[in-house]
Amino acid sequence: MLMDISSEMIHSLLPLFMAGALGMSIWAIGLIEGLAEATALIVRVFSGALSDWLGRRKGLALLGYAMGALSKPLFAIATGAGLVVFARLADRVGKGIRGAPRDALIADLAPPAIRGAAFGLRQSLDTLGAFAGPLIASGLMLVWANDFRAVFWVAVLPGLLAVLLLALGVREPGRPQDAPSQARPANPLSRESVRLLPAAYWWVVMMGAVFTLARFSEAFLVLRASELGMPLVWIPLVMVAMNLVYAATAYPFGKLSDSVSAMKLLAVGLVVLVLADLVLAQASSVQALLAGVALWGVHMGMTQGILARMVADTAPSSLRGTAFGLFNLVSGLAMLVASVIAGGLWDAFGPKMTFLAGAVFALLSLMLMAMGRLRGCFPGD
Repeated sequence: MLMDISSEMIHSLLPLFMAGALGMSIWAIGLIEGLAEATALIVRVFSGALSDWLGRRKGLALLGYAMGALSKPLFAIATGAGLVVFARLADRVGKGIRGAPRDALIADLAPPAIRGAAFGLRQSLDTLGAFAGPLIASGLMLVWANDFRAVFWVAVLPGLLAVLLLALGVREPGRPQDAPSQARPANPLSRESVRLLPAAYWWVVMMGAVFTLARFSEAFLVLRASELGMPLVWIPLVMVAMNLVYAATAYPFGKLSDSVSAMKLLAVGLVVLVLADLVLAQASSVQALLAGVALWGVHMGMTQGILARMVADTAPSSLRGTAFGLFNLVSGLAMLVASVIAGGLWDAFGPKMTFLAGAVFALLSLMLMAMGRLRGCFPGD
């Protein structure tokens, strides 16, 4: 929660800072956002595998959170695109290092019967921070007359608090009980180790990739608000609204997935994404924009924690870090493609086409899920 407060104070303003203060094109912003998120997800492969090999998660998570905190001052001192890109990538590398070990740590600690609720709770707390960050940023922009750099400096503080909390407050568990106490995977990314991941896990990986293609960076929600003429000081509230809905829905839907079909919930989540994209494509007022943003938040709450739970359920506990890392590698590549396509469509045809393309990808995702269910590709569904 604390690190998300820190990150979202910056990310809710960064697209406007890059476009306005630094004069970057929308296509370039989309490329940077896609590269940044893809970098985070790709790095997770190696950190997750390393956590499996070491049999320990906390140290890598602590390193990742520290990198995220230490990257924040770079945004405040940046005078050109180069340092912003470096800071954005450094921040995302830190996220990549901590992501898979943290998720594997949650899976190690949570009993299987309530694993959906556990990941939903984690997602809710993450998103609560993502809700508070833009809200704080908006208030500071109002008080400090749109001083981007001052807000970026304040964002350093919750990042440092997150590192201290992890270092002092989190207790490392023992190795997973189904892994031999004297053995570690010699190379969790070797062909032999990867073959231990069952077919059900790879279907979850494929679903995650298709889901990611159906959406793109939330930076485009911020840019859509600006394009509709929302005053600069209020634009961070777009992310506040989205994350408030996301935080409120992630835990209930995660808990629900412990007792009903996760695939059905994912399908409904995709339908909600289609509706969100259609509303955002046609929006001509702030009210319509906020309706689309709220639907986007519901979609996120319905799908993200459930996908994480499905990874944990289908992967051996001794390879959970590797499993989360590979899942996020594939999703990261899909995020890069999705964000570049979204930025290119925006520059060439305008924002309407960007969101309509997202709706088309979401419908394709639903079709693939239906085909998979007919072929019995989702065991246990």
